[in-house]
Amino acid sequence: MKITINGWNDGAVIPAKFAFGKPGEDAPFAPSDNVNPHVSWSDLPSGTQSLALICHDMDVPSKPDDVNQEGRTVPADLPRVPFYHWVLVDIPTGLTEIPESAASDALTPRGKSVGKTPYGVCGKNDYTAWFAGDPDMEGVYGGYDGPCPPWNDSIIHHYHFTLYALDVATLGLSGDFSGDDALAVIEQHTLESASYEGMYSMNPEVSA
Repeated sequence: MKITINGWNDGAVIPAKFAFGKPGEDAPFAPSDNVNPHVSWSDLPSGTQSLALICHDMDVPSKPDDVNQEGRTVPADLPRVPFYHWVLVDIPTGLTEIPESAASDALTPRGKSVGKTPYGVCGKNDYTAWFAGDPDMEGVYGGYDGPCPPWNDSIIHHYHFTLYALDVATLGLSGDFSGDDALAVIEQHTLESASYEGMYSMNPEVSA
């Protein structure tokens, strides 16, 4: 089983066009293109009835105290937690790819819809919780929204795109289900999985 992403080599730096945020010219943050990358797959195991795709960042600070604060840096030794950027299940086995920009083609304040798409059923990503309480950005964020690590983080962030071959045609998930909700069911039905990775940082002092 193989997953391929067009846009960067496996394990390399993710181009800014696929990110939610990027360093600005006169500010540490600027909105980016937030386009989902082209994802394709092949060599599915026998018995595959559907697929699931999860993208998550495992390097998110577990405490927000220093995040994006002038004159402060998020320490490297701070424990890290996952942050889901794309939760997609019930991908039909007749598909072999998700085209670039099919799940996101811009930064969308207040989010995008969850539910059925031509490429499967999408749940909410973790920008939903991140923007809770923000009057300009609050909403349910479905589909893909790209990297936007703290601009003062002392480490580079690693993004894992994992494709799962499943032994059921549907996981039975609906509504604004989360990445944790999806993985709890995915783990019960996985025949095989494959991953593709990328790195991203918004801190000019942190290089890959």
